Order: sequence, then structure tokens, then C-alpha cells
Amino acid sequence: MNTGKDASWKRFKDFYFEYPELGLAVDLSRSDVTSEGIQKLRPDLKRAFQAMAKLEKGAVANPDEKRQVGHYWLRAPDLAPNAEIRDEITTTLANIKKFAAKVHSGKIQGAGGKFTRLLVIGIGGSALGPQFVATALGNPAKDKLAVSFFDNTDPDGMDRTLSVIGNDLGKTLAVVISKSGGTPETRNGMLVAKAAYEKAGLDFTKHAVAITGPGSKMDKYASDPAWLARFPMWEWIGGRTSETSVVGLLPALLQGIDIDKVIEGSRVSDEITRRSDFKTNPAAQLAVAWHCAVNGKGEKDMVILPYKDRLELFSKYLQQLIMESLGKEKDLDGKVVHQGIAVYGNKGSTDQHAYIQQLREGVPNFFATFIEVLNDTTTSKSMSGAVEVEPGTTCGDFLQGFFLGTRKALFENGRTSITLTIDNVSPFSVGMLIALYERAVGLYAAMVNINAYHQPGVEAGKAAAAGVLALQGKAVAHLKANRGKTFSSEALGTAIGAPDESETIFKLCERLAANGRIRRVKGKRAVENQYAA
Repeated sequence: MNTGKDASWKRFKDFYFEYPELGLAVDLSRSDVTSEGIQKLRPDLKRAFQAMAKLEKGAVANPDEKRQVGHYWLRAPDLAPNAEIRDEITTTLANIKKFAAKVHSGKIQGAGGKFTRLLVIGIGGSALGPQFVATALGNPAKDKLAVSFFDNTDPDGMDRTLSVIGNDLGKTLAVVISKSGGTPETRNGMLVAKAAYEKAGLDFTKHAVAITGPGSKMDKYASDPAWLARFPMWEWIGGRTSETSVVGLLPALLQGIDIDKVIEGSRVSDEITRRSDFKTNPAAQLAVAWHCAVNGKGEKDMVILPYKDRLELFSKYLQQLIMESLGKEKDLDGKVVHQGIAVYGNKGSTDQHAYIQQLREGVPNFFATFIEVLNDTTTSKSMSGAVEVEPGTTCGDFLQGFFLGTRKALFENGRTSITLTIDNVSPFSVGMLIALYERAVGLYAAMVNINAYHQPGVEAGKAAAAGVLALQGKAVAHLKANRGKTFSSEALGTAIGAPDESETIFKLCERLAANGRIRRVKGKRAVENQYAA
């Protein structure tokens, strides 16, 4: 590991890489990367470049699901493996622009008049990407539609969102995002939204848009009766890499964000990160730096520290992109490897008052990624950027001071870091960052020989949840069939043929009782409680 003594101007000059076309600089001078380490990883990196080239040409990159992975084609349709996919991309982009223009002009409107609000209903990548972009690029005073989200199956969370919308449901456009239409969280959010519209005397179908797989359950549901529009979510796009598809572009476009610049930032980033040379490829530099930091085995966590409020949700976005892509039990050869890099973060300088204390003096089980933004504000007319809080010193000066000071304090105590510097937070730079990290994830996965594009653990969790809900249905049915009788968790489990599920039945019954759906008779101890319909 490097120590504070290794920080030198010479090392900075050797490991500081600038990309003017991207408005980006990558600083690895305080990371674990060394010239010897780069040389050692060259064969792995070469293999990764080859795998990425095959992926972009349409190879089946997800062998267990037998599908292609084509988010790169979204930014450069001419690179798609066939004319059909190319035309689907360009036609769909034109269609969402036409639809958004009609919404903004009022040609398409709700029962209450011109749409002024947008409710996005999704989960995982279908929510995290749009949320990140909405926060990074939105302006509540200028947005064409004010954006809210249903991103969980939490009733209280949905109630809070609906309370913000208030009496404006008739002016609220709902966009439901689900590739299959069977994702429980999204389906539940859609049904709650539909119930809210109906309670307000509104026809949900006249306020709804679907983004889904052609021919899916959602596609069929949204066509009978017909919703305002349906747009495709293709099989070759994964949720966590869907931000430059309709999933991310339509909500951003409706909000009023310049999606052409988002796409352009991603496209230029893709072009540069295709270079098969470490010294000229920022994504390769990230992938190698990660490998050196975690020893290619996930031995350390990645802490994302953007020093800009607009990038506050970037760590949450990257958490899914990186952890769902790299967190795998087996490699491509079927060998158990337990790969992954844990990701967490917030924003600077908020972190000065949160977990920097542990990062500097606690367990050294992480490496940091600082994101520095050179322009203090997104507008030249900013009052906040010009105010001197001390003679000759602005808030922006303090923010940079905290960033540089924290980076130095960590490094002096043997904590390594990567620093990304961007010119500003703009549609172009946000698109660039999205594509940069998508490529870095793909390269790192290939270097350690894992499949970055499937998620068997997520599917296992969904299956387990379905089993729990089925158990609840049996328990409630038995209680209703035996009204007047009370049952302990153990007795109820035995009665429904699940004698080994007493703990799960206890947890289910406690929540059902708390919400008035069954009756609870308290025992001497909670585990002795009895339940009845």
C-alpha cells in the first residue's frame, strides 16, 4: 500500500491523465496502481478488451440467459449487429421525442389539463438511473414536469409521494417501467397509482405510459384498454445499464433535460474507452485501479465521495451497477470465487461530519473515489457562488478545501484513493460518467473472469419472496376457515403443512396483526402469541 511519503509531484505527473474531449481527468497518483502492477495485469486487460469488442459486435455475452448485451448500441445505433436493432433504436428515440413534445405543448394532456407532474414507477435500475439523472440535471424552478417516484413496495413511501402530488393527479403523467410486467414492486406501485387515480375520479389509462418488453404482461395490460403510449424495453438491455435507453431518456426528456447531450456524452465516452491502451483509456484505468485496490478479489470496499450536491445519488446508482454486476458466486468457468466490490458513499463535505473519522482512523478496508467538479455552479448568475463568506473566500473555495484536505488526511494515514475531476455537472458530463463506469465494470469483470450481465442472486431473492407470500396466503386462509379459534405460530405452521416455518409465520402474523388484518392474543412472551381471523 502507498503511504503519505509516496505522494510526490513526479508520481502525480506519471499517474494524472487528462481527457479534454470528455471534460475529465483521472488521478491515480494516490491509488495502489504502480508501473509494475500495470505490467502484470496487461494480459488480463488485453483479454478484457477482446471480450468487450465481442460484446459490442453482438456476441451472446450472457450465456446462461442466452442474450446479447447492447447498451453501447444505444449511443451509436450504426454499431448494432443488424439493421433491425439499429432501426428500432433510432425509431424509438424519434418517437419519444414526438411524444414528449406533445406533452409539453399540451396536445396530450390529462383530465386536469396540461401535464405539470411526472410519476415514475419502477424499481432497481428502472428507478435509480432516472432518479440520479433527475437530481443531477433537474431544476425545480425550470423543469417542464416536476418528477416524483414510486421505487419500492412500501405503502407509506407511496402515500408520501401521493401527498406531494396532492390534488394534481389530473395533471400527472404516470410512466410505468417493467421489462416483464411481472416485477412485484413495479406492479404494486402501478396498482396503487391506479387506485389513487380512480379514487380521484380519474381514468388511469388516460394518464399512463408503459415502458416494457414487447408482448410482455405489461405490454398486454397497457393495450387493453390502451394507455397513452407504450415504448419498448428490449431484451438486450439490462436494468442497471438502461439509463440511455427509453427507461432513462423518456423521464429525462419529459422533465426537460437535453437528452441529446446525455447521449453525446455517453457516445464520446464509449469511443475513448474502446482504446486498447491503459494510458489513453479512463475506463481501463479505473478497472486496473480497482483490481490493484481489492487484489482482484473484492478485499476492500469502494467509497464514492462526490463533492457536489447534484451528484448525491451517484453512489446509489453505482451501488447497483457495480454490486449487481460484480457480486457473483461463480466465475465463467463455474468455479466458486465469491467476487464483488461493496460500494457506498454520500457526498462531500457532508461526509466530513459522517464517516470520514472511520475512513481515516478505523478499519482500512476501503479505497475512496473522489469526484471533483471545477465549476462551482451550473449558472453564471449564481448568487451563492459569488458570496464571500470570509474575505476573498467563497463557499466553493471551502468545498474544494474540504475535498483536498480530506484526500490528504486519508492518504497521510495510508488510505488510498482515485480522483475524477470533471469540468461541470451537465447533460454531457452525466452521460459521460454513466458510460465510463459501465465500461469500467465490464472490463473489470472480464479481467476477473465473471459474468457482469446476469443476476442469479436477485432472481433467488424474488423466488424466496414468492414462497413467503404463498405461506402467508395459506396461513390467512386457515385462520379464516377456523374463525373463533386461535393458533400459535407453531400450531399454525403444522396445520398448513409447514412445521419448519414457525419463525417466518410468527413474523408474518405479527405484521398482519399490527395492520388489523388478523387478531393477536398476547402470550407471556411474544413467541407465545396466538392469532385468529
